[in-house]
This record gives sequence, C-alpha cells and structure tokens, in this order.
Amino acid sequence: MAQPGAVVLVGVDLGLPHFDRELDELAQLASTAGLQPVARLTCKRQAPDPALFVGSGKADEIKMLAQVHGASEVLFDQSLSPAQQRNLERHLGLPVNDRTLLILEIFAQRARSHEGKLQVELARLQYLSTRLVRRWTHLERQRGGIGGRGGPGETQIELDRRMIGESIKRIRERLVKVKRQRSTQRRQRQRHQHVGISLVGYTNAGKSTLFNAMVKARTYAADQLFATLDTTTRQLYLGDGQGRGQTVSLSDTVGFIRDLPHTLVDAFEATLQEAAQADLLLHVVDASHPDWVEQLAQVQSVLADIGAADIPQWLIFNKVDQLSPDRRPLHAEDVYEWEGRMLPRVFLSAVSGEGMAGLRQRLAEFALSRQPVADTDLDPDHSVLPHDPAG
Repeated sequence: MAQPGAVVLVGVDLGLPHFDRELDELAQLASTAGLQPVARLTCKRQAPDPALFVGSGKADEIKMLAQVHGASEVLFDQSLSPAQQRNLERHLGLPVNDRTLLILEIFAQRARSHEGKLQVELARLQYLSTRLVRRWTHLERQRGGIGGRGGPGETQIELDRRMIGESIKRIRERLVKVKRQRSTQRRQRQRHQHVGISLVGYTNAGKSTLFNAMVKARTYAADQLFATLDTTTRQLYLGDGQGRGQTVSLSDTVGFIRDLPHTLVDAFEATLQEAAQADLLLHVVDASHPDWVEQLAQVQSVLADIGAADIPQWLIFNKVDQLSPDRRPLHAEDVYEWEGRMLPRVFLSAVSGEGMAGLRQRLAEFALSRQPVADTDLDPDHSVLPHDPAG
C-alpha cells in the first residue's frame, strides 16, 4: 500500500561530470520538501531514452521497487521532458516529478516576501506552460476529418496557455518595478558612499549563520537546503581598532545549487542583482563538504550567468570547526587560484566564532580603502587582502 510522501529516488548517469551516485543531494531536497525517500536507484546510459528516459526494462524495475517500498511518487534527479514525464506516469501508475519541479516546490514553500512569492510564481508558470498537455490527456485532441475543428482538449490547452501567458506578463511587469526600486535603493547607498557587500554561496554553506553572526540579526538559518530565499540587507559597522570605521551594507542572498533551473535564475534576477551590483562578494564555502570544489564551481557558473563574475570576491571557508585535525588549515588566511584569478581566502566558523575577528578586520580595511575612491573606477583585483599569511 502506497504511503503518502514516500518517494523513490532515481538518478541516471549519462557520463556527465559530477554525477551524484548516492543521490544524497536529491534526498536532502526531497526531505526539505517534506517527502520521505524510501528507496534509491541509479543506472547508466549513453543517452536518455526518448520515451521513458530510463528505458522500459529499468522502468519496470522502478515500478517494482515502488511497490515493494510503498512509494506514492517517483522523483528523478534529472530534468524530464513533458513527454517522458507523461509516459513514465502511464508506465508506473504513479506521479513522476523531476529535480526542477522539486526545487520549485521548495521555493514556493519558503518564499516569504512579496517579491520572493512573485519570483517563485513566475518560475512555476514558466515550468507549467511546457507541460499543459499532461493535464488534458483525458480529453480528445482532434475530432478528425480534414478541416475539422480541434477537440475540447485542444481548446482547453489553448485557453490555459493564453491565461498562463497573461499571468507571466503581469508578474514580469511587477518584477520590473521591484527591480527599479532596488536600483533606486542601491543608488541611494552609493550616493552616501555605502559599500555594498553580498554573501553568496552554495545552499547550506552557512551564509545566513554568518550573516546573523556579523550583524546580530535573526535571519532564519537551519541545516537544510534553501533555508533562506529572500534577500535580507542590514547595516554593518566595521571598525579597524584604531578609531576609524565605516558602515557598510551586508546582504544575504538565496543559495545556489547544482543544475539550478534556468527559469529560477531568470525569475530571481531581481534578487540576484543585489549580488551583481555589490562592491564585494563574500563567497561562502562549506569547507567540511567532500564536494566543496564542485559546489564552488557551480556558484561561479551562476555568478557568471548574472554578470557578477568580475566583481571582487573573497572565499570564506566556513565550518572549519567540523574539520578533523589533519584537515584543518595551517593559516587563517591564504590565496586560492580559480581559473587564473587569485582569490583571497579566509577560514572561519560562523558557529564557534573562530576567525570572525580576522574577517571583520579585513572587511574594515577594505571598506576604508574604498571610501576615498567611491565614485571612481577601480581595479577588479582591488579586493586582495593586505597580506598573505601563507607567503
């Protein structure tokens, strides 16, 4: 008997890099959405099957696995085409969803601000618009005969497509206003010579915990994916210990993830622009994660997509308190090379406080260095830390 919320996780190795063989991240996403993974299955193919993505033999195996474990849904780690999704549901007799829809569902659950809800709804409608055919398969598509009119199914699909198109247009117009308001706020900060610093990073790297530790805020932070969706900005005073200091704007942004749906990147453009317009990016990395290099690469890819690749960037290796003694860094700071760029790197723990004083000191020096030249063009490599302890 099927159990509500019980899901079978399926991953297909197509020979692409960074395949998650254990499906751990998909399991985390499912748990975050309130689902319970009860079984996992992976297979290898040279190319997706056009009809069932995994082929009929493997589809039979998934069906049997779902029956044995009482699963009520099947969840794929890859994106499925509308036809593949429809064919799989017919073959398995169960709802079938993919990674893209799962992320959209989590975003819909977590969005709190008016802007966040608008962005999630836009992404959801864009996704739904490609899958209208799934909703009306019980209606005939054609009545037949040359020159004959379309059946009720076709009429309903056309009606839905027009309604969704109109909704997408309205939401985009409202988001343009939001983007304009954010631009006005940024210009006001620039006129007051406020330095803008944005926290970016892979989801669950500890951005919100670091944000709370720095500004004494109460932003929601939890050990789960996408705990924070809405951008939060606070004023942060940075003193250099010599009686000098400056107030900067610190923003906590939505976390990134592998294979982030392009509809979400587009829909969250207004929020991500906070990062694209920053004077400095603090790229938070989970130093304890075994795949931190891949996660770092995924974030850099999204930053390039939103036009933020050339903004001065520091790597903040968080959660060093979770490292074993043999993996702990020899220095509190060093420089890490990434695709020809030398990025300053700071090791810390936002939970224990280790390394936080050093970060605040470096940020104070950065803010003061920007103050006299706030209205001039700066060297993109201006963010290098004053010294390299490893040197």
